[in-house]
Amino acid sequence: MSVAYWIVAGLLALFYLYAGGLKVVRSRERLRPMMAWVDGMPMAAVRAIGAVELLGALGLVLPRLTGVATWPAVAAASGFVVLQVGAIRVHLKMGDRQVALNVTALLAAAVTGWLAAVS
Repeated sequence: MSVAYWIVAGLLALFYLYAGGLKVVRSRERLRPMMAWVDGMPMAAVRAIGAVELLGALGLVLPRLTGVATWPAVAAASGFVVLQVGAIRVHLKMGDRQVALNVTALLAAAVTGWLAAVS
């Protein structure tokens, strides 16, 4: 189970490090081509979401890497499930039906949380 956790959690962490990093450092104009939803949100909220994604990615990796505790990884994965439910709602509210990436991230987060809890 540990190998499976590291594969899924590692890929999920890389995804959120990238996405969160972009939200934290890029301007609205540079985010717009890949994240049209940024037009409907204050930039402070976009930056906060990016910071949460970065912290969550660290929460998936660091506790397991250091062996301190497993619950932060479960909490981070659960937080990503909640984040993606919200993201799907925002996309659907905007009329954007392209939520396959969000559903995939949600499922990966759910699997990561389960693997963190059982291993």
